[in-house]
Amino acid sequence: MKVQILDEAKQDLIEGFRFHESRSEGLGEYFLNSLFADIDSLQLYAGIHAVHFEYHRMLAKRFPFPIYYRVHQDLARVFAILDCRRDPAMHRERLS
Repeated sequence: MKVQILDEAKQDLIEGFRFHESRSEGLGEYFLNSLFADIDSLQLYAGIHAVHFEYHRMLAKRFPFPIYYRVHQDLARVFAILDCRRDPAMHRERLS
């Protein structure tokens, strides 16, 4: 399975990096490494996660960030990587 990270999700990663890096130097890099490892796991596990807001949702292992994606044939497309600490209405709005 191939994995594609769409531009909106890339922007989510950049924002997450900036937030964590502002908290502690090096934490942003750790955040990115952790999230990319989770995203890479979609090569094997895409499609097994529960569906929320019409997207599969995989919860990141080390940070409170769900990864929203869809599977079409042999491609998993990552649409959003959102912060669980934010208002759930924002997630619903972003994904609709």
